Amino acid sequence: MSFLTAWLWLLVTLLPLLFLQRWITRHVQIILQLLVRHDQIAVILNQLIFIPGVLVHEASHWLVAKFVGARTVGFSVWPRRQEDGTLRMGFVQTERVDFIREALIGVAPLLAGSAAVVAIGYARLAAGEVGVALAEGDLALAFQLFGRANSSDLLIWLYVMFALSNTMLPSASDRRAWPAVAILLVVLGGLLAYLGLGPIVEQSFGELIAAGVRVIAAAFTITILLNLLALPLIYAVEWLLWQWLGPRLLEEYKK
Repeated sequence: MSFLTAWLWLLVTLLPLLFLQRWITRHVQIILQLLVRHDQIAVILNQLIFIPGVLVHEASHWLVAKFVGARTVGFSVWPRRQEDGTLRMGFVQTERVDFIREALIGVAPLLAGSAAVVAIGYARLAAGEVGVALAEGDLALAFQLFGRANSSDLLIWLYVMFALSNTMLPSASDRRAWPAVAILLVVLGGLLAYLGLGPIVEQSFGELIAAGVRVIAAAFTITILLNLLALPLIYAVEWLLWQWLGPRLLEEYKK
């Protein structure tokens, strides 16, 4: 797979991933609120559902901060609702550092989560063979290969992957330094091209970068498939809860 093809794969999967992740996060929270009818308890239950991913997300921030020499001054996996209504599932607070180190700390959950999702998918769920079958349009073979990978702990691994994949995207604060890094890379790339060093850099680092992009794109693809499988179940549970509790909630609201 070429360098450009890897980036195209990543871009094609990004928008569906964002849509599905936001939909699932929102509707899981709605289900929990319908069940317990208490905002704070619903937030805590939501945190427990996604706790494997939250732990990996915050631990990756902490480890990379230590690696780049940024002093950490706060760490938490306790959920907090923000002023804009979004849910902050945890945080690692570091001292102020330069934008390059800040960007590296911010991107850590994406890299760690992607690596974990791909590793589990390929090792436990035959994601490589299933992906090839799907790419060739052979759904029967894809289901057959997935069935062969089935094991007694399949549901556990699916749950872990679901939790990891839906918490690996960096938050707004994690992305704060990315624009400055992007500008720096564009300027550096233009300078290298002007000096005629572009082909040398691409030959030296192009395949390494493409390999990293392929891992993230593969994680995005696996996440999309997992969320598509989970979507009907979440929708059905929410619909049943509305049918069961809707009239009661309406009566309570009237009172």
